[in-house]
Amino acid sequence: MSEKKVLTTNNGAPIADNQNSRSAGPRGPVLIDDYQLIEKLAHFNRENIPERRVHAKGSGAHGIFTVTNDITKYSYASLFANIGKKTPVFARFSTVGGERGSSDTARDPRGFSVKFYTDQGNWDIVGNNTPVFFIRDALKFPDFIHTQKRDPKTNLKDPQMMWDFWSLSPESLHQVTILFSDRGIPDGYRHMHGYGSHTYSVINSDGIRFWVKWHFRTEQGIKNIHPKRAAELDGTNPDSAQEDLFKAIEHGDFPKWRLYMQIMTEEQANNHPENPFDVTKVWSQQEYPLIEVGVMELNRNPENYFAEVEQSAFEPSNVVPGIGLSPDKMLQGRLFAYADAHRYRIGTNYQQLPINAPKCPVHNYQRDGAMHFYSPDNAPNYEPNSIDSAPKQQPQFAEPPLTIPNGTMDRHNHRVDEDYYSQPRALFNLMKPEQKQLLIDNIIGSMRNVDRDIQIRQLKHFYKVHPDYGQGIAQGLGIDVSLIKS
Repeated sequence: MSEKKVLTTNNGAPIADNQNSRSAGPRGPVLIDDYQLIEKLAHFNRENIPERRVHAKGSGAHGIFTVTNDITKYSYASLFANIGKKTPVFARFSTVGGERGSSDTARDPRGFSVKFYTDQGNWDIVGNNTPVFFIRDALKFPDFIHTQKRDPKTNLKDPQMMWDFWSLSPESLHQVTILFSDRGIPDGYRHMHGYGSHTYSVINSDGIRFWVKWHFRTEQGIKNIHPKRAAELDGTNPDSAQEDLFKAIEHGDFPKWRLYMQIMTEEQANNHPENPFDVTKVWSQQEYPLIEVGVMELNRNPENYFAEVEQSAFEPSNVVPGIGLSPDKMLQGRLFAYADAHRYRIGTNYQQLPINAPKCPVHNYQRDGAMHFYSPDNAPNYEPNSIDSAPKQQPQFAEPPLTIPNGTMDRHNHRVDEDYYSQPRALFNLMKPEQKQLLIDNIIGSMRNVDRDIQIRQLKHFYKVHPDYGQGIAQGLGIDVSLIKS
């Protein structure tokens, strides 16, 4: 019997827990002293050059965001100051797992990112066309994305890797159910919703914090593509989504999305039966109804794809006064990973590139580096300093403190006493019979050549979501239903 290998860091230190980031309490924020998390994310960002590690293929367009409802009781952010206020935006849509030459009709979540060039700095919403994600801890992100990429031996996409990981990560059930439903292949980028997915925060002028989820709802209506039609487009026009967006804007058919928010108070969050910062779950819209914020219209195509789309850089750490973050573990990891990926991919001074540069003045003490081309007038490069004209911190923009309950520093197991099944069950029950059958058929096609033990392990999860869900797939795979009922 061969000796088991010990999982280690790059410097050879044994790893005790590779499933949970260190956080301040079970629901608290991730700690910067989690060097294992930092090492994994930093190494992951440098595994491929020069295209994006994820969301490599995308399309983008410029536009305008217009406020349509007064939300100043929730946020004092300048872009929401009054109804009718307009803010320029740049949006990028993308597939997630494929390379730059991949097909626009792949079964894959779609990236949905918007950069707001506000008069107090850039605010980025960096999300997807789904309100949830496969995992809830950034420590597992490199592992998950590896399953969506190519096998290191065969250089082929391998459903075995995907289903092996998903069957061992039942928190993925909600997103997997969305991915293999009819929503898994949107008809272009104009006919899908967008979500911030994570929980964020907004702060009003009285210093009161609210937790928020952002929703972009398409004004063009939802349209999806049947797998057979997707396969045809894959062979005839793999750039169909990019072509559709570009031509629509070129012909004056400007796509629009209406932005909404869900709001939860800190007290409600503290008493919420589920973790409100868990990105694998949604908030009930009955309990936390959608509140209209404004309308985004895309009305100008890029003049140069490379300069404006390929060099665009979105990051959830781009927030402005009145808008903030949350203890969401996946979000906390992305705050580091996205900016780090940009620094690696397009350089230390990526935020000076025209597509990323704020449209308001920028003053700080960061200097030099590759591709540096902005030089402040005669200013020092250190702080504090005694020069009156030099930039100074502004305490009035400080966020209110956040109390962390049960704030013990540890690797808290996010899989203790978890309900993985009720939200996917609610989604399955909402589907029409033909939608359920399409979902089941899509999963059968994906799982057909996966090892039998992995099939059974995953089918047990589907059965717990709903017997019809598990039994339908089991029958299609020729598996005795009695094997998945235990």
